[in-house]
Amino acid sequence: MRHQKKTVKLGRTAEHRNALLANQVCSLITHQRIMTTLAKAKAVRPLAEQMVTLGKNGSLHARRMAFSTLRQKDAVKKLFDEIAPRSTDRNGGYTRIVRLGQRKSDSASMAFIEWVDAAQVVEEQAPQEKPAKKQKEPKPAAKEAAPAPAEEAKPKKRKWFGRK
Repeated sequence: MRHQKKTVKLGRTAEHRNALLANQVCSLITHQRIMTTLAKAKAVRPLAEQMVTLGKNGSLHARRMAFSTLRQKDAVKKLFDEIAPRSTDRNGGYTRIVRLGQRKSDSASMAFIEWVDAAQVVEEQAPQEKPAKKQKEPKPAAKEAAPAPAEEAKPKKRKWFGRK
């Protein structure tokens, strides 16, 4: 019986699980938001919040503790310089999990995990609009008559295993 066993194993060995969670937290620090399965998001959340707490402390010892867990210098630097200072007034609850529904291939529950204080940064990048395309001018009718019959004679190849 698994009474009082709180570790989510995720079908991996201990070393593989620790490496996976550390890489997920580093990706979350780098990209501000990651899409993963719901089980992994729930497993990543405590570790990410623990790293932010270390970042809020800001001491050399806390920086070394974070580096021993994450093992990526640039992620630790960004954590201590950008992410932790945004969360100084917040006591825990630094991350948010947003459920997305089922993945098509295997029907696994998917979710976004993101920083609560980084919502403004992610939303500002989204509304970039593309410039309107120029309308093409109609070509002269003399050129259209000759090449059209030659192109229609060739059937297109289908990409679906040769089915018709």
